[in-house]
Amino acid sequence: MATATAPAPASGDANPSSPVDLSTIPISPDGGNTVDGKKPSGESAADEQITVFHDKDNFNVKHPLMHKWTLWFTKPPSGKGDNWNELLKEVITFNSVEEFWGVYNNIAPASELALKSDYHLFKEGVRPEWEDVQNKHGGKWAYQFKEKRSVPIDELWLHVMLAAIGETLEEEGDGEVMGVVVNVRKGFYRVSVWTRTIGKSIPNGGDGDVAGGKGRSVEKGKEILMNIGRRFKEVLKLPSSEAVDFSGHTDSAHSGSTRAKAKYTV
Repeated sequence: MATATAPAPASGDANPSSPVDLSTIPISPDGGNTVDGKKPSGESAADEQITVFHDKDNFNVKHPLMHKWTLWFTKPPSGKGDNWNELLKEVITFNSVEEFWGVYNNIAPASELALKSDYHLFKEGVRPEWEDVQNKHGGKWAYQFKEKRSVPIDELWLHVMLAAIGETLEEEGDGEVMGVVVNVRKGFYRVSVWTRTIGKSIPNGGDGDVAGGKGRSVEKGKEILMNIGRRFKEVLKLPSSEAVDFSGHTDSAHSGSTRAKAKYTV
């Protein structure tokens, strides 16, 4: 499983400089850091750190994430002229490891979604739309799994989400990753990572060097995007012979397709 990290609390307070390995966090309420149901030697009840997985009613520790994230769901169109805003639904916003697992364990897995459904996991305040002000200058890395029956899509989608919320798809300060998406279609699953830019500085702005790559050279912008693509490919456990493509949202909009010509490939 891909290792993902998130800020851990110190003495009960959030400490963004101290990452916690998400792979050490239980993935179900049955998990825990005990041995045969017993607390580690030397640990008293008074100083025991109890997560939601040990005691869902009386836990005293949460592991905060670096950003708040919002889960969105696109329901299948009814064929009666539904528009995108009617199909796209905001599910919930969370900001801790425990809340993520609480959400994940209580929603349908991607493999059980109806055809033409999507899950979108985006940073809070960013709508999973090309037109969103934080997406309109960006693009996405995407890969289609065409052999649906042999694809462990639930495991792969989980790992992609963990890589996103754990901030392991990019380096600290890159500020590129906006969200991740899984599309369920008749002939394939598509998984993608949306970025803020296409490797160029955003015109007139962004908040400093982090948001929008203001002042970033084209070479540096491309390097950052290529690193994201390579990490994404690793999370998807793809062989080197398989290509993952990056395309700009503007190109996709102009071509009327989500499969616009690739700008970059890893």
